[in-house]
Amino acid sequence: MQDMGTESRDSHDALLSENAQLRSRLEHLEAIIEKVPAMLYTSNNSKKAVNWCNVRLTDTLGYSREEVLTLGTEFFRQVTHPDDMNILAISQQKFSESKGMFGGVMRVRRKDDQEWFWVVGLGLPFTFDAHGNVVDVICVFLDFSNALDTGNQITEALRVVLRRRNEDVLNKLTAREKDIFMLAARGFNNKEIAERLNLSRYTVETHRKNIRLKLKVRNTPELVALARQIGVQ
Repeated sequence: MQDMGTESRDSHDALLSENAQLRSRLEHLEAIIEKVPAMLYTSNNSKKAVNWCNVRLTDTLGYSREEVLTLGTEFFRQVTHPDDMNILAISQQKFSESKGMFGGVMRVRRKDDQEWFWVVGLGLPFTFDAHGNVVDVICVFLDFSNALDTGNQITEALRVVLRRRNEDVLNKLTAREKDIFMLAARGFNNKEIAERLNLSRYTVETHRKNIRLKLKVRNTPELVALARQIGVQ
């Protein structure tokens, strides 16, 4: 019969072995996260500030990890194209309203560089507070220029995705709302839309309010941004 001392040693050895396996697995996962060919980060949704990022992000954008974490919202202002800043606000609102994924494309640039490049990103709620509200979001971004080896496939994929997105969005609208949505997306104001469609300005305003509610956009810039995302020019 095995004595207590032997049992204790066996138990201790088993714990050491398990601990070594866990350490090895953790190191392996950390290596994957740091070397994965994508920019990864988590951010606080209410503050819109990064609280963790991988090496790929710092190497791609030219900021140290300390700079990324201490700059807060200013980091996004420095790296994001001015015309695409509204996407950050839209994503923040989406995560506040729902728990689903948000994705899109935008232009960013490296620190102290004037040239912009396109990235595609996806964000997903990561942590929640006691009331179920989103606290942190985990995001992944890919540099489009690194996918040019399959340029033809990218073109076709975007065409198909935009067509389907276009259909999904426009199917929420009535025929008249579609007409107004298209004109509003092209920059026509309510008076101009009313004249083109032979409607009263009040009717156009009512339709635009309904369009915003159905498409969950708060104002004209967000409506225009949505129209661009689905390929309306």
